[in-house]
Amino acid sequence: MRSDIGAVVFDCDGVLVDSEVLSLTIGQKVLADLGWEAEMPTLVETFMGCSHEYYIAQIEKNIGRTLEPDWAVPYDPWYEKAFAEDLREIEGISHALDRIELPTAVASNSMHERIRSSLTTVGLFDRFEGRICSAEDVPNGKPAPDVYLKAAETLGVAPERCIAVEDSKFGVQAARAAGMTVLAYETDMTPSGWFDRPDITVFRSMADLPALVDELSN
Repeated sequence: MRSDIGAVVFDCDGVLVDSEVLSLTIGQKVLADLGWEAEMPTLVETFMGCSHEYYIAQIEKNIGRTLEPDWAVPYDPWYEKAFAEDLREIEGISHALDRIELPTAVASNSMHERIRSSLTTVGLFDRFEGRICSAEDVPNGKPAPDVYLKAAETLGVAPERCIAVEDSKFGVQAARAAGMTVLAYETDMTPSGWFDRPDITVFRSMADLPALVDELSN
């Protein structure tokens, strides 16, 4: 029991917005265009929840060349179209947020522009405005703890008094390194073994999240 819990920090992609499948599907096409024909399980294992720097490094490693600074510009419309047309909130997250009484924040490896756009599209931005932390704000993205430490600072709550809600191995590593209690959201897309560690609690439905938070904070 952690009766000193004082806040909940959410990852964005895959926890608040159902963007992982969209991102990886478009990303697979982008990588093919760059010369890397990657299978979806490989992309999930390699990239889900990773930092932008890690993403670039892995692409360059697999295509055998350095990407130009503006390499992504032609592909931006591919993502924008998919997100505008098909992005949805994670099933049950709005109801879960309604039932969680603790202060909340967002800690994401995505850029502020993407976070704002995604949360606005699904109607969640107002719930977190002013309490959104991006990898842009810190020296290192996940799996470094920086963005979670920034979120705790933003909330004015010590990291060890925060619950982190995550869906990726990179995010879990970051939150635990920050000293937070981790609730790991597992889906059918989660690679086997990602959350096989004793210091986190795994759940599969956002309907269960409020009760888990209550259990840890009361």
